[in-house]
Amino acid sequence: MFTTRPEIRGTFGVVSSTHWLASGAGMAVLERGGNAFDASVAAAFVLQVVEPHLNGPLGEAPILAWNAARGVAQSICGQGTAPAAATIEAFKRDGYDIIPGSGLVAATVPGSFDAWMTLLLENGTWRLRDILEFAIGYAQNGHPLVPRIAATIGTVRELFETHWPTSAAVYLPNGKVPAAGKLFRNPALAGFYRRLVEEAEAVGSNREAQIERARRVWSQGFVADAIDRFSRKSEFMDGAGQCRGGFITGDDMARFRARIEKPTSLDHHGWTVLKCGPWSQGPVMLQVLAMLDGDDLANLDPNGPEFIHLVIEALKLAMADREAWYADPDFFDVPLAALLSRDYAAERRKLIGETASFEQRPGAPDGRKPLMPARPDLSGDARAALFGSAGEPTMANVAELETAADGTTRGDTCHVDVIDRWGNMVAATPSGGWFQSSPVVPELGVCLNTRGQMFWLDPTVPGALAPGKRPRTTLTPSMALKDGVPTMVFGTPGGDQQDQWQTLFFLRHVHHGLNLQEAIDAPSCHTDHMTSSFWPRHARPGVLALESRFPTATVEELKRRGHQVELGDDWSEGRLCACAVESDGDARLLKAGANPRGMQGYAVGR
Repeated sequence: MFTTRPEIRGTFGVVSSTHWLASGAGMAVLERGGNAFDASVAAAFVLQVVEPHLNGPLGEAPILAWNAARGVAQSICGQGTAPAAATIEAFKRDGYDIIPGSGLVAATVPGSFDAWMTLLLENGTWRLRDILEFAIGYAQNGHPLVPRIAATIGTVRELFETHWPTSAAVYLPNGKVPAAGKLFRNPALAGFYRRLVEEAEAVGSNREAQIERARRVWSQGFVADAIDRFSRKSEFMDGAGQCRGGFITGDDMARFRARIEKPTSLDHHGWTVLKCGPWSQGPVMLQVLAMLDGDDLANLDPNGPEFIHLVIEALKLAMADREAWYADPDFFDVPLAALLSRDYAAERRKLIGETASFEQRPGAPDGRKPLMPARPDLSGDARAALFGSAGEPTMANVAELETAADGTTRGDTCHVDVIDRWGNMVAATPSGGWFQSSPVVPELGVCLNTRGQMFWLDPTVPGALAPGKRPRTTLTPSMALKDGVPTMVFGTPGGDQQDQWQTLFFLRHVHHGLNLQEAIDAPSCHTDHMTSSFWPRHARPGVLALESRFPTATVEELKRRGHQVELGDDWSEGRLCACAVESDGDARLLKAGANPRGMQGYAVGR
């Protein structure tokens, strides 16, 4: 099969991420003796600098990690919680029927930093200064601005100039949109990181003590103080057209700690797939694999209509269950065991017919009645205006972008995977805090996240807003074991598309024998059938977006089956990264691939 680039192979280490500079930084750490955990943290902080339209330090980061020496898989929850003052009553009192996608009110407590520090403390070997030197260098000295960033800044220029002056100060240097390909600097961010390192090192030379001190400085020191002041004492225009401040306080920052959890898992044809829990959408992929476990997928054309129809229809059912049942299990009794059971999967599989479904069909695990939120009443011109104004980047058209002029954006995200020579593995999908979603905190040079838009203001549904609760995020890294042996880490940006693209990738790799790069490059697709996780929470029942590279016969047959087919550009779907290991006698053969769409993601290794 033709691929855009080779599958990277080696024995020393491999890194794949959504930006070549992050991949390079991760590989540099491996070359200097660091392990996969050190490398992934260094790469993640570089991503915060070089992909500021996709993530930032004040966002979130779910992480899956395999420690080869201890033989332990970990899910680290870097998803921040709702502030104590962020109640349904508070939003309703201020006239909100739905949480907006931009501004200060949608911010949850930033969770990514503590998640990365947890990973580094538990499994890493490097000091914080050495980890952050790459990111500090790019923030201070500059990084070449990718075209998408320059175009996004152009889209929100008026918003910055008129309503968000702190953002204009960073992203409109000399009052101009920075040019693509030229060096862009964020000295405020560099200073933020340097101060963090300096205060961490004040406790002495012990690595672990420095990391713990950095966590305290973050949650109770100058970082928390800056966020507290900015959130409570500032008022900025948000996506609902309101000018108001946020809810986060220093007390909210002090209470948050990233959590280490046992991953959720499912066995499928000799593989065990690990995902984060139902506070993420990760179990969606597991439900699909369970539904299709009895199908002879290997004998279906991976680009053919039967294969695509089966996967898409299973995804519709799993996504309906996501809306009805997934939530922070600390606040809602998620029937996860029942949702992943073989009996339940078999019953759900019976609902997949020969034609496309246009219904939202949540199931009743353990006989419980599903609780589906009511979508906003958007129709006619209002609905048409919202479509395309706030979208997760599908790489369909860089010129048209995914960001509205008011900054509302659906789930911009990045990803990093690492495997080292000792067999340690990391998959992480950092997101949130992208610059077009919220005004910059001046002392830090970066902005808050808007992940709270995933909560519902309906107290009767699982995803209802509550103080201290984690929003059900779309972020969903993956790890897979083959015959019990940790073998592969992978993931993608894409909001609601993340588990759609990952499921296609995994099934093509496992059942059709495509290597990592072949499975990434293969024509991809997604459905917008489900209720969106992002403002304005729309759904487009039956819609199936296909890359134009699919065979004409596949497209026509899917139309005949009733799918509302929308053809995108040849390379418009999916932004996958993947790393894997296989035994080669007594040695490990390491492999990696990365998404060519957008000419930004790269895999490296040797």
